[in-house]
Amino acid sequence: MHALFVLGDLRAKLVKQFQSRFVYITEQTPEGIYIAEVDTEAAMVVDDKQRLELKVGDHFRAAVLPSREGGKFELKFRDIKLTVYGLGDYAFVSSAEGQGIVFKEGHNVMLVFAANEQLQEGLTKTLKAVTGKAAKWRKGELVTFKASE
Repeated sequence: MHALFVLGDLRAKLVKQFQSRFVYITEQTPEGIYIAEVDTEAAMVVDDKQRLELKVGDHFRAAVLPSREGGKFELKFRDIKLTVYGLGDYAFVSSAEGQGIVFKEGHNVMLVFAANEQLQEGLTKTLKAVTGKAAKWRKGELVTFKASE
């Protein structure tokens, strides 16, 4: 039950991210980085508290799922699917441009970043710098990850 409570709290913090007008989602792997901008005015945000699920348009879904191990947090974005099993797999980060949550699974990280305003210039550089506050890369490999909890 503790894991479900912690992951439910994580979902609530993720819902807060989508209260911002512009949300940026990145996936960083050893192969490179993928970035997408979500305009929350154009994409419908649905917060289903009963099912502990968050849906943003047809592109993004986050849900707390029960499991034998005590719970898991599943993130789906387009073709990307990430599963977070609890403490140590996510970090809260912030910068002058906004705040975000970095999720880690294996050698991949996903950033959900709520920007204070639309990022016009230096998008990749800004989002890599924010991700770099939690995930350190060297020669294309994820070497360290500083979790928040």
